[in-house]
Parts: sequence; structure tokens; C-alpha cells
Amino acid sequence: MSSKSDTGGKSYSCRICGSSFARKKYMLQHSRTHTGEKPYSCEVCGYAFARKQTMLMHMRTHTGEKPYSCEVCGTSFARKHDLLLHMRRTHTGEKPYSCEVCGFSFARKQHMLQHMQTHTGEKPHSCEICGSSFARKQQMLQHMQTHNREKPYSCEICGSTFTQKLSMLKHMRIHTGEKPYSCEICGYSFTQKQNMLQHMRIHTGEKPYSCEICRRSFTRKQNMLKHMRIHTGEKPYSCEICGCSFTQKQNMLQHMRIHTGEKPYSCDICGSAFSKKQHMVQHMRIHTR
Repeated sequence: MSSKSDTGGKSYSCRICGSSFARKKYMLQHSRTHTGEKPYSCEVCGYAFARKQTMLMHMRTHTGEKPYSCEVCGTSFARKHDLLLHMRRTHTGEKPYSCEVCGFSFARKQHMLQHMQTHTGEKPHSCEICGSSFARKQQMLQHMQTHNREKPYSCEICGSTFTQKLSMLKHMRIHTGEKPYSCEICGYSFTQKQNMLQHMRIHTGEKPYSCEICRRSFTRKQNMLKHMRIHTGEKPYSCEICGCSFTQKQNMLQHMRIHTGEKPYSCDICGSAFSKKQHMVQHMRIHTR
């Protein structure tokens, strides 16, 4: 649907929500947020996308292309956005996004908005099936997998099923023993490229992931995200029985044993059982004295 804008130019409006766009192609791209249409597919893994540009960026995960390079240290990135973030974290220290409540500053707007939810208690992402709400979209998507049991890709050897073809192909390496990624320094081989890159940091000492608040550095992004919860107060893992929340999943699972009575760690000598490995280790000293 097209019409004249206030400036005299033609504008295109979405028939569903009424949003207006200066160009028809932008309106068509926007309409896919309503229809769910994803006309652009990756030729390698079959993953589908609503926008051609997003599909082309995804293709770089397969080709390894990194066209954006840092002028300071030469590190290359697949996306321009990632290069800008790298510049702020590593070289400039710029943190343009500040929390209006407590003043904490962040290099990324997304991190600031996530942090704000610790003050407001807002949980804008809801599960369409059971109504559970979450502060972060990623948490909601992980939760959705508990409802969505469809796994169309099956392992021909053991029958394990997967939601994505790429995950199934990675799994197959367990059976074939294929380890296509090797460390250039010590020759150690890996089934996944990401594991090889993480291993390389043992040799290089590289710690590319930095905390935006205290600047502590980490070799793995996952470890940095866990550390960030010390500052944000985020506790994404909750006990289903009493509602107690935890910053780490492992701590929540240990807590659950209070309710279940599970004691998975046993002494090899006397058979005494414990809910925590640490308690079992301490107990073992009784026998070694």
C-alpha cells in the first residue's frame, strides 16, 4: 500500500501494523516480521533468513571470510559491527551507553538495556505456549526448546535427532572420529573449529573477551558472560521447587539436591554418598591420613 508522505514523497505502509517506509523494499523486508517468510537460504547448511544481507553475513561462518580489519592490531572480523565493538573493548575503552539508574557504562547498547532490567524487573520476552516470561530473548528461546520437540535430522549410526542439520553433522564426528581442525603450534586436533580456536589461546595468551565494568579479560566469551553477572546481579537460573535464583546453572543444580536428596558423589572406600563433589573430596582425607 502506497501513499503521499508529509514531505510530498511516496511512502509505503505495512498492511498489518501500519508502519511506513520510504522505499517499497524496506516495507517488504519489514512485512516478513509478521509473515515469518524467510526466502534466502544458506547453500551449505540450509539455514533460512528473511533478509539477503543477513544470509550473506551468515555464509562467512562457512567460508571464514573476515573483510573488516582493525587498524590498530590487525584482527579481522566477519561483521563491521563486531569490529566496532572490538575497538571499544580493546583499544579505545569507549562506553557510550550509561544506565540512567546507577550510572554503569557499557560498550554495547544491548548490554545496557539488559542491565536496566535488573532495576525494572521487566521480562519482555514471553513463551507463546506456557506464558513464562524472560528478561532476555536468548533465555526464552532456550526455554522454547522444552516445548518444541521437532528434530527432523537424524544420525544414521545411533539415531540421535537434531533440530539443525549442522548440529547433526557435527555430532557425526563422534562416530567417524574426524577431527578436521588442528592446532598449528602443537598439532592437537579438534572436531569443532571453535574448540581449536579456544585451545590456541593457551599458546598465544589471548583473552579477547573483556568485562565492560572492571576490564577483567577472559579466553572464552561464556566465562566473561558468567563473570558479568557479578556486576549486573542477574540470576537466570531458578529452582523449580522453591524459586531461589542463581547466577550459574551448576549452582542451581547443586541446590536442587537439597529438595531431591540426590547424592551423586560416593566414596570409593566406605561408600558414603555426598551431594557435592567438594564434600566427598574432603571426606576422602579421613581415609588417607
